[in-house]
Amino acid sequence: MSTQPEEVLEPAGYAKLLDQAALEWRIEPEFWDIWGNHHVPDPAVKQAILRSLGVPCDSPSHLRQALEARRLQQWGHPLPLCLVVSGEKPLSLPLRVPLELSNRPLHLTIVSEEGTQTQKSVDLAGLPQVGETTIAGRKYIEKTYHWSNGPLPLGYYRVRTAIEGQPHHESRLIVTPDRAWLPHALEAGGRLAGVAVSLYGVRSQRNWGCGDFTDLEHLLSWLKGDLHGSFLALNPLHAIENRQPYNTSPYLPNSALFRNPLYIDVERVAEFPSSPIVQKLAASDSVRHQLAELRDAPFVEYERVWRLKRFFLQLLFREFLRHPESPRTQSFQRFVRQQGGRLDRFATYCALWDHLHRRNRDLWVWPDWPRPYQDPASPEVAAFQQQHSRQVLFHKFLQWLIDEQLQAVQDKSDSLGLPVGLYHDLALATDKCGADLWAYRPFFVSGCRVGSPPDGFAPDGQDWAFPPPNTVQHHDDGYRLFIDTIRANSRHGGALRIDHVMRLFRLYWIPDGMDAKHGAYVQDSYEDLLRILALESVRGKFLIVGEDLGTVTDHVREALDQSRILSYKVFYFEKDNSGRFYRPDEYARQSLVASTTHDLPTLAGFWTGRDIEARRDAGLSDEQACRRQYAERAADKQQMLDTLHQLRLLPDWFPKTVDQVPELAGELHNAIIGFLVQTPSMLMVLNQEDLTKETEQQNLPASTWQYPNWRRKMKYTVEELRAAKDAQDFAAMFRNWLAKAGREGA
Repeated sequence: MSTQPEEVLEPAGYAKLLDQAALEWRIEPEFWDIWGNHHVPDPAVKQAILRSLGVPCDSPSHLRQALEARRLQQWGHPLPLCLVVSGEKPLSLPLRVPLELSNRPLHLTIVSEEGTQTQKSVDLAGLPQVGETTIAGRKYIEKTYHWSNGPLPLGYYRVRTAIEGQPHHESRLIVTPDRAWLPHALEAGGRLAGVAVSLYGVRSQRNWGCGDFTDLEHLLSWLKGDLHGSFLALNPLHAIENRQPYNTSPYLPNSALFRNPLYIDVERVAEFPSSPIVQKLAASDSVRHQLAELRDAPFVEYERVWRLKRFFLQLLFREFLRHPESPRTQSFQRFVRQQGGRLDRFATYCALWDHLHRRNRDLWVWPDWPRPYQDPASPEVAAFQQQHSRQVLFHKFLQWLIDEQLQAVQDKSDSLGLPVGLYHDLALATDKCGADLWAYRPFFVSGCRVGSPPDGFAPDGQDWAFPPPNTVQHHDDGYRLFIDTIRANSRHGGALRIDHVMRLFRLYWIPDGMDAKHGAYVQDSYEDLLRILALESVRGKFLIVGEDLGTVTDHVREALDQSRILSYKVFYFEKDNSGRFYRPDEYARQSLVASTTHDLPTLAGFWTGRDIEARRDAGLSDEQACRRQYAERAADKQQMLDTLHQLRLLPDWFPKTVDQVPELAGELHNAIIGFLVQTPSMLMVLNQEDLTKETEQQNLPASTWQYPNWRRKMKYTVEELRAAKDAQDFAAMFRNWLAKAGREGA
């Protein structure tokens, strides 16, 4: 039979099917950039993204088959594989069945997390029909069943459906609140303030060259006693490889499900005082000399610190194993059971990495491992777990110590009466060569990277080089990985910041082999994700801050506002189209206002242009770009100065023009802090570097070896924060502003 007619019709027919498939798999058909330019993704971009999602699209027939299979997946079971609903409204279930079964009884069983079962026999014939479709010649009907047993408690349920003569089907039902949790102080109209600290850079006279959990306890006491603050905002504590310069970013984790053992206080581990060998080694001249060097080093020496800590932690692990009947062993076993398969996979990955790297020092990433070890479910990996069970157990031990010490920090926060306490941070990215990708590959898309389209900051767009999430896989699995990630990062804290919260709505995908100018936005199931966040927030009693910097649509802001997720406002960016800085009263209440971020200049650095110099020194800007940036900065500084004078936050004698203010003078520093605390924003956070007028920022975007990213230490030790006169002066200034603005903690 001739194929000529199909070939003649193929171009137009194929384009229509391609657009249909793109919409079905949530590829946005268009977007507008920051300049208002309209973009329509190329067909090649749509094809590449669809292929990365496993959708064959080489011909019209392939696309038709894929679309039909997709519709059958959606209509071929009585309930979706996962259904997320409001617990504040009557429960309605959408039931989809073939026409010939639509008059039969359906047996419905709902099973709670505790195992309680509620059964119903549903008369399909008596239910109202709300939709229908035909797939492969078979007609399907959608009906609505209104649950009549009253509202279901918030939580996670299994729903089993059965129709006579048909196989049983099981779905996941998630019943959520409409809004996230807030502490009473904020619900009652109060406002709180805190300080942001990079834990790795905390200096003290007792730590081992980087900040640890005991330092964190001391900082909480300082926050409460000296500042009258309510929370400490931390960098992400995710597990990273602790290798310089490429594997030190807390925003590119090895695993977002587990935390970095670099922060363990070795001397606080319960086995430390009971081991004579450990005591002797720790007191040796060699170790004391190493510790002195690491404490005095201007930057965090990740590899040296971790090598020393790991050596001692392995000795402490051996000591721990010598007491199998102790209460600590029982506590450890409970932790391992609670963490389940997630911990097992992570610990196996870590042990495998150790083992394979020892055998081949040039073997750094799992995609280069022998093929059988690249699959976490392979027989070879199972055999490795058996043969190297002690090494696997060691990495579980490390995570237990982290949990134990971090729990003690949160207990300290509670004893101090801090209404929030620890404010954690969840990174957007996941290292494509890290543990999470090894363990949960089906939940990430291969063949695309996440980035951003061209904008004023990056005219060629940005390629962030990590894989996007597989939204279909997450949904069909009941969002379990997302839920566990939220729980892991909110554990032992009162707040969670979601880095790049727009991820819940959409991400910009760049197909492999293409640059950032050739990509498209792919949507996520934001309604489900926001509801799950609200549920976990209410259960865990932590508030949520969504980092929503950049181009954010009104739709996104409305959805975040309705979910009671705080917006993120950075002082430098809060300006109108004319460049005028917004007044404090123009800030939204449901927000957090920040002095800066880890990727931006400190207040002192902003005023002197230190970030501009750093980019030039790193080879990221030429002289022409620097001159332009200095001119733009001068205009911003003048606008800032004008605003502060208009608000009478600066004394009348203070200079009115920026050329007369070469650096962050004390009066100017005081005025900016006063501006921030006076906003109606629920939360105000001041970077530690901005409290103490430091000029260097933690991270210089687009640099690696050219700048000491994620390694910069605090100006003062923990002890000096409460002893040095200028540190006390900074604290008094901050404390006085909090008192004037009514932001003091409980």
